[in-house]
Order: sequence, then structure tokens, then C-alpha cells
Amino acid sequence: MALTRDFRETVKKRAESDPEFSKALLGEAIDLMLNGDPATAKLILRDLVNATIGFERLAEEIHKPSKSLHRMLSASGNPTLDNLSAILSTVKKALRVTIHTSVTAG
Repeated sequence: MALTRDFRETVKKRAESDPEFSKALLGEAIDLMLNGDPATAKLILRDLVNATIGFERLAEEIHKPSKSLHRMLSASGNPTLDNLSAILSTVKKALRVTIHTSVTAG
């Protein structure tokens, strides 16, 4: 199901007005990646980038063309671990968050 412009605008407005929402999106994207759903994780990360720092600023920060970044974070994109790490690092810096992980037996 394709996201509508209204949905993207809603996410953008919420992210602009609610920093906790942006942090939750980042956390969800990371959880999805680590738990075997990279396709959904990339789409959430794409929406988060659009709603916060934007692809142009991201491109400047990590020295990659914005079109390449759009492709990486598309449903069919396949970013390298280095690129994904650079994207996550830039987003977390922009959101002023640190990421902590924990491993539990289950």
C-alpha cells in the first residue's frame, strides 16, 4: 500500500512538533532492522529523514548524492552497512539521541 501525501505530511508535522515521536520512529526502524524486517525499517527511516533533516542535508553530511540516498531507503533499496551506519549516525545526531542496546534471553 503506497503512502499518501497526507500521511507523509502528517508524519512530518508530528515529527516537527513532537521530538519523542521522531525518537520513537528511529527506535522502531532500528528494531525492525535488527528483527528481520529491513524493508519496513528503510521506509520508516525514509519518512523520518523527510520529516526531520531532509535528504539534501543528509547528502551533505554523509557525502552521497541525495538521489542515491532516496534509492537506498526505498522499498527495493539495498544500502551497504557503511551507508546505513552513516545515515543512522546522522539522524541520531540531528535528533540529539544516543542509542543503547540490550540483549535478553528469550
